[in-house]
Amino acid sequence: MSTSTIHDIGYRHYEGRRNGRAYVLRSLYVHNLRASFGLGRPARAKIMPFLLAAIMVLPAAGSVAAFAFTDQEDALIPYAAYANIMQVIVAIFLATQAPVLASREVRFHVIPLYFSRPVGHLDFVLAKYAALTTAMFALMAVPITVLYFGGLISKAPDPGQQILEYLGGLVGCVLFALVLSAIGMVVAAFTPRRGFGVAAVIAVYMLSTTFVGVVQGVAQELTNFTLQGWIGLAAPFNLVDIVQVRLLGAESSSPGIAPGIAGGVVALAVCVAIVLGSIAVLYRRFRKAGLS
Repeated sequence: MSTSTIHDIGYRHYEGRRNGRAYVLRSLYVHNLRASFGLGRPARAKIMPFLLAAIMVLPAAGSVAAFAFTDQEDALIPYAAYANIMQVIVAIFLATQAPVLASREVRFHVIPLYFSRPVGHLDFVLAKYAALTTAMFALMAVPITVLYFGGLISKAPDPGQQILEYLGGLVGCVLFALVLSAIGMVVAAFTPRRGFGVAAVIAVYMLSTTFVGVVQGVAQELTNFTLQGWIGLAAPFNLVDIVQVRLLGAESSSPGIAPGIAGGVVALAVCVAIVLGSIAVLYRRFRKAGLS
Protein backbone atom coordinates (compact mmCIF):
# COMPACT_ATOMS: atom_id res chain seq x y z
CA MET A 1 0.00 0.00 0.00
CA SER A 2 1.17 3.53 -0.85
CA THR A 3 1.64 5.93 2.00
CA SER A 4 0.49 9.53 1.95
CA THR A 5 2.77 12.42 2.72
CA ILE A 6 1.80 15.81 4.05
CA HIS A 7 3.98 18.65 2.80
CA ASP A 8 4.23 21.87 4.75
CA ILE A 9 4.18 24.55 2.03
CA GLY A 10 4.15 27.39 4.51
CA TYR A 11 0.65 28.64 3.68
CA ARG A 12 -0.57 31.46 5.87
CA HIS A 13 -3.79 33.44 5.85
CA TYR A 14 -3.58 37.02 4.60
CA GLU A 15 -3.50 39.37 7.56
CA GLY A 16 -2.71 42.67 5.82
CA ARG A 17 -4.93 45.66 5.16
CA ARG A 18 -7.91 45.04 2.90
CA ASN A 19 -8.32 47.91 0.48
CA GLY A 20 -12.02 47.35 -0.14
CA ARG A 21 -14.50 48.44 -2.77
CA ALA A 22 -13.11 51.92 -3.48
CA TYR A 23 -9.69 50.50 -4.30
CA VAL A 24 -11.19 47.92 -6.65
CA LEU A 25 -13.24 50.60 -8.37
CA ARG A 26 -10.24 52.89 -8.78
CA SER A 27 -8.10 50.04 -10.08
CA LEU A 28 -10.77 49.08 -12.60
CA TYR A 29 -11.00 52.69 -13.79
CA VAL A 30 -7.23 53.05 -14.20
CA HIS A 31 -6.96 49.68 -15.95
CA ASN A 32 -9.63 50.61 -18.49
CA LEU A 33 -8.21 54.09 -19.02
CA ARG A 34 -4.82 52.58 -19.80
CA ALA A 35 -6.44 50.01 -22.07
CA SER A 36 -8.19 52.74 -24.07
CA PHE A 37 -4.75 53.98 -25.17
CA GLY A 38 -3.26 50.49 -25.54
CA LEU A 39 -1.08 50.80 -22.43
CA GLY A 40 -0.29 47.44 -20.87
CA ARG A 41 -1.21 45.73 -24.14
CA PRO A 42 0.87 44.65 -27.18
CA ALA A 43 2.55 47.33 -29.30
CA ARG A 44 0.01 46.99 -32.12
CA ALA A 45 -2.77 48.01 -29.71
CA LYS A 46 -1.03 51.36 -29.13
CA ILE A 47 -0.73 52.32 -32.80
CA MET A 48 -4.32 53.38 -33.52
CA PRO A 49 -5.08 55.45 -30.38
CA PHE A 50 -1.78 57.33 -30.41
CA LEU A 51 -1.92 57.86 -34.18
CA LEU A 52 -5.40 59.34 -33.88
CA ALA A 53 -4.31 61.48 -30.93
CA ALA A 54 -1.41 62.83 -33.01
CA ILE A 55 -3.75 63.58 -35.93
CA MET A 56 -6.04 65.46 -33.54
CA VAL A 57 -3.20 67.74 -32.43
CA LEU A 58 -1.79 68.52 -35.91
CA PRO A 59 -4.46 71.06 -37.00
CA ALA A 60 -4.12 72.88 -33.68
CA ALA A 61 -0.35 73.12 -34.07
CA GLY A 62 -0.76 74.26 -37.67
CA SER A 63 -3.31 76.87 -36.62
CA VAL A 64 -0.97 78.28 -33.97
CA ALA A 65 1.89 78.38 -36.49
CA ALA A 66 -0.29 80.18 -39.03
CA PHE A 67 -1.34 82.74 -36.41
CA ALA A 68 2.28 83.31 -35.35
CA PHE A 69 3.35 84.05 -38.93
CA THR A 70 0.30 85.99 -40.14
CA ASP A 71 -0.88 87.62 -36.88
CA GLN A 72 -4.43 87.09 -38.11
CA GLU A 73 -6.86 86.19 -35.31
CA ASP A 74 -8.98 84.17 -37.76
CA ALA A 75 -6.06 81.76 -38.16
CA LEU A 76 -6.82 80.28 -34.72
CA ILE A 77 -9.47 77.57 -34.85
CA PRO A 78 -12.35 78.37 -32.43
CA TYR A 79 -12.08 76.19 -29.32
CA ALA A 80 -15.74 75.16 -29.29
CA ALA A 81 -15.67 74.19 -32.98
CA TYR A 82 -12.57 71.97 -32.81
CA ALA A 83 -14.30 68.69 -31.90
CA ASN A 84 -16.95 69.27 -34.55
CA ILE A 85 -14.34 70.00 -37.21
CA MET A 86 -12.40 66.84 -36.26
CA GLN A 87 -15.48 64.70 -35.68
CA VAL A 88 -14.39 61.97 -38.10
CA ILE A 89 -11.19 61.35 -36.12
CA VAL A 90 -13.11 61.49 -32.84
CA ALA A 91 -15.65 58.97 -34.17
CA ILE A 92 -12.90 56.60 -35.33
CA PHE A 93 -11.22 56.75 -31.91
CA LEU A 94 -14.56 56.01 -30.25
CA ALA A 95 -15.29 53.14 -32.64
CA THR A 96 -11.91 51.49 -32.12
CA GLN A 97 -11.70 51.88 -28.35
CA ALA A 98 -15.30 51.42 -27.14
CA PRO A 99 -15.25 47.68 -27.99
CA VAL A 100 -11.99 47.31 -26.06
CA LEU A 101 -13.69 48.52 -22.88
CA ALA A 102 -17.24 47.28 -23.41
CA SER A 103 -17.06 43.91 -25.12
CA ARG A 104 -13.83 42.08 -24.28
CA GLU A 105 -15.07 40.71 -20.95
CA VAL A 106 -18.40 39.78 -22.54
CA ARG A 107 -16.66 37.95 -25.37
CA PHE A 108 -14.41 35.93 -23.07
CA HIS A 109 -17.11 35.33 -20.40
CA VAL A 110 -15.02 36.68 -17.53
CA ILE A 111 -17.49 39.23 -16.13
CA PRO A 112 -18.58 36.82 -13.32
CA LEU A 113 -14.98 36.93 -12.08
CA TYR A 114 -15.23 40.70 -11.58
CA PHE A 115 -18.43 40.35 -9.58
CA SER A 116 -16.83 37.73 -7.32
CA ARG A 117 -14.91 40.67 -5.81
CA PRO A 118 -16.36 43.57 -3.79
CA VAL A 119 -17.45 45.56 -6.87
CA GLY A 120 -21.11 45.95 -7.79
CA HIS A 121 -22.69 45.94 -11.20
CA LEU A 122 -23.16 49.72 -11.20
CA ASP A 123 -19.55 50.23 -10.04
CA PHE A 124 -18.37 48.11 -12.95
CA VAL A 125 -20.38 50.16 -15.45
CA LEU A 126 -19.39 53.53 -13.99
CA ALA A 127 -15.69 52.66 -13.90
CA LYS A 128 -15.68 51.65 -17.56
CA TYR A 129 -17.81 54.57 -18.65
CA ALA A 130 -15.66 57.04 -16.70
CA ALA A 131 -12.50 55.58 -18.24
CA LEU A 132 -13.75 55.95 -21.82
CA THR A 133 -15.12 59.43 -21.07
CA THR A 134 -11.74 60.49 -19.68
CA ALA A 135 -9.95 59.14 -22.75
CA MET A 136 -12.36 60.95 -25.09
CA PHE A 137 -12.01 64.17 -23.10
CA ALA A 138 -8.22 63.99 -23.27
CA LEU A 139 -8.39 63.37 -27.02
CA MET A 140 -10.36 66.59 -27.55
CA ALA A 141 -9.04 68.78 -24.73
CA VAL A 142 -5.32 68.45 -25.52
CA PRO A 143 -5.60 70.10 -28.98
CA ILE A 144 -7.63 73.08 -27.74
CA THR A 145 -5.13 73.46 -24.89
CA VAL A 146 -2.39 73.62 -27.53
CA LEU A 147 -4.47 76.28 -29.29
CA TYR A 148 -4.90 78.29 -26.11
CA PHE A 149 -1.30 78.29 -24.92
CA GLY A 150 -0.01 78.64 -28.46
CA GLY A 151 -2.21 81.70 -28.88
CA LEU A 152 -0.96 83.19 -25.62
CA ILE A 153 2.65 82.66 -26.57
CA SER A 154 1.95 84.25 -29.96
CA LYS A 155 0.24 87.16 -28.17
CA ALA A 156 -3.37 86.57 -29.16
CA PRO A 157 -5.56 89.65 -28.52
CA ASP A 158 -7.77 89.99 -25.43
CA PRO A 159 -6.39 87.26 -23.09
CA GLY A 160 -9.44 87.61 -20.82
CA GLN A 161 -11.81 86.70 -23.66
CA GLN A 162 -9.47 83.88 -24.69
CA ILE A 163 -9.60 82.23 -21.26
CA LEU A 164 -13.41 82.40 -21.22
CA GLU A 165 -13.64 80.83 -24.67
CA TYR A 166 -11.08 78.20 -23.69
CA LEU A 167 -13.02 77.24 -20.56
CA GLY A 168 -16.21 77.09 -22.63
CA GLY A 169 -14.40 74.82 -25.07
CA LEU A 170 -13.39 72.50 -22.21
CA VAL A 171 -17.01 72.31 -21.06
CA GLY A 172 -17.94 71.38 -24.62
CA CYS A 173 -15.29 68.66 -24.61
CA VAL A 174 -16.82 67.25 -21.42
CA LEU A 175 -20.26 67.15 -23.06
CA PHE A 176 -18.90 65.56 -26.22
CA ALA A 177 -17.04 62.95 -24.16
CA LEU A 178 -20.07 62.09 -22.01
CA VAL A 179 -22.53 61.77 -24.90
CA LEU A 180 -20.25 60.01 -27.39
CA SER A 181 -18.88 57.56 -24.79
CA ALA A 182 -22.40 56.65 -23.68
CA ILE A 183 -23.54 55.90 -27.23
CA GLY A 184 -20.35 54.07 -28.18
CA MET A 185 -20.32 51.82 -25.11
CA VAL A 186 -23.96 50.78 -25.53
CA VAL A 187 -23.44 49.87 -29.16
CA ALA A 188 -20.18 48.02 -28.43
CA ALA A 189 -21.61 46.14 -25.43
CA PHE A 190 -24.15 44.41 -27.68
CA THR A 191 -21.57 43.42 -30.31
CA PRO A 192 -19.08 41.09 -28.57
CA ARG A 193 -16.95 40.67 -31.69
CA ARG A 194 -14.57 43.62 -31.81
CA GLY A 195 -14.72 43.99 -35.59
CA PHE A 196 -18.51 44.08 -35.52
CA GLY A 197 -18.38 46.56 -32.65
CA VAL A 198 -16.13 48.95 -34.59
CA ALA A 199 -18.39 48.72 -37.64
CA ALA A 200 -21.55 49.18 -35.55
CA VAL A 201 -20.29 52.34 -33.81
CA ILE A 202 -19.17 53.85 -37.14
CA ALA A 203 -22.53 52.91 -38.68
CA VAL A 204 -24.46 54.66 -35.90
CA TYR A 205 -22.33 57.78 -36.34
CA MET A 206 -22.57 57.81 -40.15
CA LEU A 207 -26.29 57.04 -40.34
CA SER A 208 -27.27 59.69 -37.78
CA THR A 209 -25.00 62.32 -39.33
CA THR A 210 -26.12 61.53 -42.88
CA PHE A 211 -29.80 61.51 -41.94
CA VAL A 212 -29.55 64.86 -40.17
CA GLY A 213 -27.51 66.35 -43.02
CA VAL A 214 -30.05 65.28 -45.64
CA VAL A 215 -33.03 66.56 -43.64
CA GLN A 216 -31.27 69.86 -42.91
CA GLY A 217 -30.45 70.28 -46.60
CA VAL A 218 -34.07 69.68 -47.62
CA ALA A 219 -35.34 71.97 -44.85
CA GLN A 220 -32.99 74.72 -46.01
CA GLU A 221 -34.25 74.41 -49.57
CA LEU A 222 -37.81 74.72 -48.27
CA THR A 223 -36.75 77.63 -46.02
CA ASN A 224 -37.99 75.67 -43.01
CA PHE A 225 -35.23 76.84 -40.69
CA THR A 226 -37.06 75.69 -37.57
CA LEU A 227 -36.97 72.07 -38.73
CA GLN A 228 -33.38 72.53 -39.84
CA GLY A 229 -32.42 73.55 -36.32
CA TRP A 230 -34.41 71.03 -34.29
CA ILE A 231 -33.44 67.99 -36.38
CA GLY A 232 -29.88 68.56 -35.18
CA LEU A 233 -30.89 66.88 -31.92
CA ALA A 234 -30.75 63.55 -33.77
CA ALA A 235 -26.96 63.66 -34.38
CA PRO A 236 -24.51 63.59 -31.42
CA PHE A 237 -22.14 66.27 -32.67
CA ASN A 238 -24.95 68.63 -33.67
CA LEU A 239 -26.67 67.95 -30.35
CA VAL A 240 -23.70 69.08 -28.27
CA ASP A 241 -23.05 72.00 -30.60
CA ILE A 242 -26.57 73.28 -29.89
CA VAL A 243 -25.74 73.31 -26.16
CA GLN A 244 -22.46 75.13 -26.81
CA VAL A 245 -24.08 77.78 -28.99
CA ARG A 246 -27.28 78.42 -27.04
CA LEU A 247 -26.03 78.00 -23.46
CA LEU A 248 -22.29 78.69 -23.62
CA GLY A 249 -22.27 81.48 -26.19
CA ALA A 250 -20.03 79.70 -28.69
CA GLU A 251 -20.10 80.29 -32.44
CA SER A 252 -22.07 77.75 -34.44
CA SER A 253 -20.13 75.12 -36.40
CA SER A 254 -23.23 73.21 -37.59
CA PRO A 255 -25.55 73.95 -40.54
CA GLY A 256 -28.61 74.39 -38.31
CA ILE A 257 -29.07 75.19 -34.63
CA ALA A 258 -32.26 74.86 -32.60
CA PRO A 259 -33.59 78.36 -31.85
CA GLY A 260 -33.28 80.28 -28.60
CA ILE A 261 -32.38 79.36 -25.05
CA ALA A 262 -35.15 76.75 -25.18
CA GLY A 263 -33.24 74.92 -27.88
CA GLY A 264 -30.16 74.78 -25.67
CA VAL A 265 -32.13 73.57 -22.65
CA VAL A 266 -33.85 70.84 -24.67
CA ALA A 267 -30.50 69.77 -26.17
CA LEU A 268 -28.93 69.61 -22.70
CA ALA A 269 -31.89 67.53 -21.46
CA VAL A 270 -31.40 65.14 -24.36
CA CYS A 271 -27.70 64.84 -23.46
CA VAL A 272 -28.59 63.98 -19.85
CA ALA A 273 -31.21 61.46 -21.01
CA ILE A 274 -28.67 59.77 -23.30
CA VAL A 275 -26.09 59.48 -20.51
CA LEU A 276 -28.50 58.18 -17.85
CA GLY A 277 -30.29 55.89 -20.28
CA SER A 278 -27.03 54.42 -21.53
CA ILE A 279 -25.83 53.75 -17.98
CA ALA A 280 -29.11 51.95 -17.27
CA VAL A 281 -28.80 49.85 -20.43
CA LEU A 282 -25.16 48.99 -19.68
CA TYR A 283 -26.11 48.04 -16.13
CA ARG A 284 -28.68 45.55 -17.38
CA ARG A 285 -26.33 44.26 -20.07
CA PHE A 286 -23.39 43.58 -17.75
CA ARG A 287 -25.64 42.26 -14.99
CA LYS A 288 -27.10 39.72 -17.40
CA ALA A 289 -23.61 38.81 -18.65
CA GLY A 290 -22.48 38.37 -15.05
CA LEU A 291 -25.20 35.80 -14.42
CA SER A 292 -24.43 33.72 -17.50
